[in-house]
Amino acid sequence: MKAKVSGTKKKINGTTFLLMITILLFVVMYAAGMIVFNDKGFAKPQMFLNLFISNAGLLVIAMGETIVMITAGIDISVGSVTALVCMVAANQMENHGASAYTALLMALVIGLLFGLIQGFLVSYLEIQPFIVTLAGMFFGRGMTSIISTDMISIKNATFMAWAKYKIYMPFGSYSKRGKFLPAYIYPTVIIAIIVLIVIMIIMKYTKFGRSVYAIGGNEQSALMMGLNVKKTKMCAYLLDGFLAGLGGFLFCMNSCAGFVEQAKGLEMDAISSAVIGGTLLSGGVGTPFGTLFGVLIKGTISSLITTQGTLSSWWVRIVLSALLCFFIVLQSVFASLKKKN
Repeated sequence: MKAKVSGTKKKINGTTFLLMITILLFVVMYAAGMIVFNDKGFAKPQMFLNLFISNAGLLVIAMGETIVMITAGIDISVGSVTALVCMVAANQMENHGASAYTALLMALVIGLLFGLIQGFLVSYLEIQPFIVTLAGMFFGRGMTSIISTDMISIKNATFMAWAKYKIYMPFGSYSKRGKFLPAYIYPTVIIAIIVLIVIMIIMKYTKFGRSVYAIGGNEQSALMMGLNVKKTKMCAYLLDGFLAGLGGFLFCMNSCAGFVEQAKGLEMDAISSAVIGGTLLSGGVGTPFGTLFGVLIKGTISSLITTQGTLSSWWVRIVLSALLCFFIVLQSVFASLKKKN
């Protein structure tokens, strides 16, 4: 009984404690925004839902990034994959008459191809994930510019109907004239939440999820346990690629355009969201639920700076990088304490 209590304390003091810090940070930041910018509507329900609307694509992409990082890998190509997906979708629908369904299928195929090739190079040829995905980042961005150097706005009727369809909530706020304004979300939010739930179930209750954690924790031990390390890593990168393709399409539904500089820095947003959410860069630790709050923190920072009105948008990157460093230091401290114990 004593050993059981001691194990529980260790769990709370480690991974769970980092998650609690992330959740508390989000609550404090958002509450501060509601108090400071109450006159600008920050306290309205729609402002909170806008965090999900603006970051639905990032949330899906960050789920894939989390899985790869738990295996002790990384994927810095997701921003370029998103840009390529947006450009291909826009070009096919506007210049070649493709349907929105075809564009969606192409987006998923592009993501899967990146996942397949990068996964094979990382898992079976044992090339460093950073090098492989760096090459993927350059390739994706280069292919985007080859398709078109001009911005292509999407006007496809079906695509625009998907992108602009509002799902109204039973709650909302009142205008200055006393008119009730129901809050709303877009289909992208529903898809992102479904993906989050599915990934949470996969990582917690399936053999694949347990294998991913085991490999990230100690690859040699995982091999001795009889786990197929190469196959699991391959599947992790395939899933990461699929989610990058899907997330890229959701990102496209938000921007309704394709251009070369699109989603620049998105890979760092995904990585920082995972790290702030408690995923260790060394692998073996992390949760999709924590990554959700990492994404929400990024969205809250962006909303606070936008609402403030006078600060440069680059402050989002500055604050996010500071938080990233803070959480990396925290993780290092906990890792050191764990080794001593």
